[in-house]
Amino acid sequence: MPDNATPQPPTPGKRLVVRRVLARLVTVAVIAGIAVSGLYWYGTRSSATQGGSAKTQEAPVPVDVAAAEREDFPVYLNGLGVAQAWNTVTIRVRVDGQIDKINFQEGQMVNQGDLLLQIDPRPFQAALDQAAAKKALDEALLANSKHDLERYSKVGTLAVSQQQIDTQAALVKQQEAQVKADQGAIDNAQVQLGYTTITAPIAGRMGFRLVDRGNIVHANDQTGVAVITQIQPIAVVFTAPEEELPRINTALKGGPLPVTALTSDGKAELDKGTLALVDNQVDIATGSIRLKAKFDNPDLKLWPGLTVATRLQIETLKNSVVVPDIAVQRGPDGLFVYVVGDGNKVEMHKVDASVIQDGKAVISSGIDAGQRVVTSGSYRLQPGTPVEIRHGEEPNSIAGKRSAASPASVQIE
Repeated sequence: MPDNATPQPPTPGKRLVVRRVLARLVTVAVIAGIAVSGLYWYGTRSSATQGGSAKTQEAPVPVDVAAAEREDFPVYLNGLGVAQAWNTVTIRVRVDGQIDKINFQEGQMVNQGDLLLQIDPRPFQAALDQAAAKKALDEALLANSKHDLERYSKVGTLAVSQQQIDTQAALVKQQEAQVKADQGAIDNAQVQLGYTTITAPIAGRMGFRLVDRGNIVHANDQTGVAVITQIQPIAVVFTAPEEELPRINTALKGGPLPVTALTSDGKAELDKGTLALVDNQVDIATGSIRLKAKFDNPDLKLWPGLTVATRLQIETLKNSVVVPDIAVQRGPDGLFVYVVGDGNKVEMHKVDASVIQDGKAVISSGIDAGQRVVTSGSYRLQPGTPVEIRHGEEPNSIAGKRSAASPASVQIE
């Protein structure tokens, strides 16, 4: 072709070929880029996974553990109650008169039969003397009438008429009745005289003195002189849910049920007693049953009107597997615990807890005594996770310590 010839544009067929070649080159480049990216991601992920596994193995999860143990586990019903005097007596006078003597101090402990106060006895002693004198007079008249009747009976109708004999016999019976009436008057006067000396009807603690010495008191006074409350023994009245009534009645067949009285916050034990009474009906308004327990109260830690927490022991689960309650977790399939197995790796054990009380859980199935359960740090665990034990105890020594308020409570530190 000559140098000065004009270039000819490519034909349509050549342009189509060029486009196809360019499209194939672009497709190959994109596929190659995706492949390179995938290889790079896979390599990075694999390295990260291997590095993470190595890191987990190098740094186990720190946990606290406790050993499951077998023990007799008491089951309680907790409630609130109020201490009440076992007996309460308001001291009132039964005769009118002036108080001559008060023989007790406010707040004093008295025994049954101790002298409390004395009312002026002189008017009542005078009435007794009069009644005794009247009886003596009538007895003398009766004796004379009997002698007359005896004489009339001996001589018969030759000296006296039958009417005189009958009249004398009637007179003797009349005077005998009078003597009996005189004896009744004497007995009544003695009773009235006895009322002037007031003694303690029960052993207990005296309250405030409501009347002072020298005052005139009357038999119809309503306030009384003082109040005695019997606090040794003492009662505590408390309630339990009505649904627990069958368990309580069943347990009572085996003998008296122990009851523990504690301070209202449940932290300190006050005294131990026994269940004395189950009320004869359920309170419909509250759905509860009233119970009364009896306490010897030797140290006077219980006082009438004091609010106390109560623990009624209704049964004892013998030789039960017990763990701290914080070891028991709840999952989608129910309760479970993490058990530290071989190589300090945890295993998930499904369990059945029959009772959870006072910081402990009674496990009826799922683990056995001696196995170590995780008590803290379980939120980071999965089956097979290696752990590092920070605090733990050997079998037969559950971690924690019992609360002073309850021998069955456990607190994990």
